[in-house]
Amino acid sequence: MDVAIIGATGDVGRAICTALIEQGELGASSRLQLVGRAGGSSESAVHGLRVDLIDAYDERAPQIDVAVSPDDVVADVVVVAAGGTIPTKATGPINRDELATRNRAVFESYADALATHGSGHEIVIVVSNPVELAVDVFARRLGRHRVIGMGAWLDSLRFRREIAATLGIRRQRVSGFVAGQHGDRMVPLWSTVRLRGLDPDERLEIVERLRGDRTLASFASEVASAKETIATGPDAASAFARVDSFPPDVQAVVRPYLTHTSGAKTANGTAAATVDLVKTVLDGRDIVVAGQVLLDGEIELGGMPWHGVLGVPVAVGPEGWTRVLLDGLAPDEARLLWEVGQALNEAIVGWGGGR
Repeated sequence: MDVAIIGATGDVGRAICTALIEQGELGASSRLQLVGRAGGSSESAVHGLRVDLIDAYDERAPQIDVAVSPDDVVADVVVVAAGGTIPTKATGPINRDELATRNRAVFESYADALATHGSGHEIVIVVSNPVELAVDVFARRLGRHRVIGMGAWLDSLRFRREIAATLGIRRQRVSGFVAGQHGDRMVPLWSTVRLRGLDPDERLEIVERLRGDRTLASFASEVASAKETIATGPDAASAFARVDSFPPDVQAVVRPYLTHTSGAKTANGTAAATVDLVKTVLDGRDIVVAGQVLLDGEIELGGMPWHGVLGVPVAVGPEGWTRVLLDGLAPDEARLLWEVGQALNEAIVGWGGGR
């Protein structure tokens, strides 16, 4: 199998390339294509990155080549990590409108090129933000089931980790999903949380203890308040310590925000979640993950079939995503997911998507 990384020389793109090779996901007969932009700094950097990766991993590296034109992207799995990123020194709400304006043309150029020159079978995994806009652009040109955004999977892994850390166990023992929009508008699905080794009654007792008497009706305000709280800390160490006092679902939003704005960014966590999805596609079996996908009535929200991009649990395999698995939502989860979906549909139209 061949993998192309669009935006390979960015922080996340480099981390994805390294993780794919280190984890042995691409054998000697596979190909890793590093994609840069003609006329930009990445045009020369992709050649240097290719040599650096071969220097580091020559004994186990796949074939590595370079492309600097959207028309030349060729792979079984295409990872989209190109475009502008969120500033590391953001002091207020992240301006996704500005990010969408900067990145839409990038998304459209690669989506159009794949639609014209691709094999018609590529699976596209979107990392770039706004991930929902990129999913909309690629899915409408290539087909809905061949495109998945990794934001909901990254949020799900973060949610699981915060639950695990609170309980003093490893993340492998926790399952559970996050839906909605990537970032602040994620919807933690507490009803999907499972703890391996515990029976249903024990699980419910622990989940109730973790949540207290909170519902998702207050989730957005809790996240906003938590961000204000950490902003008043005297230094990064005290700010990170304060995050530990928040509930796990709030931690799952605020900790990566603080990590990014500290200047460290979240490249390694993002790359790990992305490689998870690449492995899922390459594995040949359907596996349940969470991802941003373009829905066309597969679920109901607000009593009506839902249409538009939304993060949901889905079965993913070598042909892309096939089924949505979103049964039995709690009333507060269904309500918040509907609200987030409504706002997201409006935002995508405002960003020039939805067509």
